Amino acid sequence: MTADSSSGSVPASSGTVTTAVPARLDRLPWSRWHWMIVIGLGTVWILDGLEVTIVGNVAGRIAEDGSGLDISSAQITGLAAALYVAGACSGALFFGWLTDRYGRKKLFMVTLVVYLAATALTALSFESWWFFLFRFLTGFGIGGEYAAINSAIDELIPSKYRGRVDLIINGSYWLGAIGGALLSIVMLDTDIFPKDLGWRLSFGLGVVLGLVILLVRRHVPESPRWQYIHGQGDKADTLVSSVEAEIEQERGEKLPPPAGEITIHQRKSIGFGLIAKTVFRRYPRRAVLGLSLFIGQAFLYNAITFGFGTILITFFDVPTGSTGYYFAVIAAGNFMGPLLLGKLFDTVGRRIMISGTYLLSGILLFGTAWLFDRGSLTASTMTACWCVVLFFASAGASSAYLTVSEIFPMETRAMAIAFFYALGTAAGGISGPLLFADLTESGVVGDTVLAFQVGAGLMCAAGLVAAFLAVKAERRSLEDIAEPLSSVTEGSGATR
Repeated sequence: MTADSSSGSVPASSGTVTTAVPARLDRLPWSRWHWMIVIGLGTVWILDGLEVTIVGNVAGRIAEDGSGLDISSAQITGLAAALYVAGACSGALFFGWLTDRYGRKKLFMVTLVVYLAATALTALSFESWWFFLFRFLTGFGIGGEYAAINSAIDELIPSKYRGRVDLIINGSYWLGAIGGALLSIVMLDTDIFPKDLGWRLSFGLGVVLGLVILLVRRHVPESPRWQYIHGQGDKADTLVSSVEAEIEQERGEKLPPPAGEITIHQRKSIGFGLIAKTVFRRYPRRAVLGLSLFIGQAFLYNAITFGFGTILITFFDVPTGSTGYYFAVIAAGNFMGPLLLGKLFDTVGRRIMISGTYLLSGILLFGTAWLFDRGSLTASTMTACWCVVLFFASAGASSAYLTVSEIFPMETRAMAIAFFYALGTAAGGISGPLLFADLTESGVVGDTVLAFQVGAGLMCAAGLVAAFLAVKAERRSLEDIAEPLSSVTEGSGATR
């Protein structure tokens, strides 16, 4: 590296580098380059929503005679769903570690390829064991995506936009859910597609969308923040300089000078022991915050989504074939929350918005439970209540991913995301079948009310934790929120 002030990185001593790369990235205005990042990386959540919704909707069709696969509906919604969750948890942890070690770009290409291959092979299932195996591997790829993608997005998006962009991207899961719900109606119509073909084409849609994303993703660069810590300072400088030149040409004006530098000891990787020590001993309050947010949102969502179809059918006599339309409306409410509230997480602030969305969604679900217990709701008004609850809950749940991706040091970021994602996914995957399925499918009003109250109570509890422990990370550099472990002033930062 050179001592060129335009590059922003100069050697301080052997193995040590002083760089302005974080400040240079954070002061960039929004540009076409950032849109490329969002499209190439962020749209993968649409795939996850599409995947999960399609499987739920086609379960009955695959279990029918003539589908080409000897499998029961209970096996699809039970064992296959559990394997998908297990794959997502293990994939997040496995690829999360590799992402911190080998870089964001290598892994977000690998994880998408794993997803594409596994989904395509799921569509070709001829035996139940084949279907189960590739459901696990599909989840394995999706879990890895969460760790690699959230790391890269946070490190590439300017600090003043980071909150809203993260929320909208994580909330885009529900766009996939809408698409999955509506497309399944068409794909399962035997007047259009044969019984043994429609469900296979449903999985094929995810593959087609994934291939488009893969083509865009090839142009997404490695994180300069990862590069300068891992001995690739020259590459980081070159990349940021090219982005700056592109944006200056696009806007027709010079960028303001970056504010501040950071000096770090370059290192190749860190072990699991140091990661665990950093997350749980250096930042114990933040670890409690992350655990609370993920567990709270997992239980609230399961209280509603695990039995929504059964509730509509059992208590409101909604035809089985019409529940997909109701789900599409609920999914739309979920997406609108992060879309409309996301900016407030950057302006009003993280602590107020995180605690507010958690508490408000929990209180509203308590209100929904009360109205349902009184018999005051119809299928339409129940769906409207769910939409309002999930409008706020979706913004809150998306902020959980934002929180754990920005409050821990750079070197542990992907692994921290992976750990909390795996925890939240496991909590949902376990609590759903063991608790909420029995409560919402019993046909007893009181049981469903109890399910709502459990989810609402844990969501409110997480909101109270956030009110006291949430970090004021809005418009702050990632390095300011959590000092890199490689910093020469290591240990001087806050240990909240």
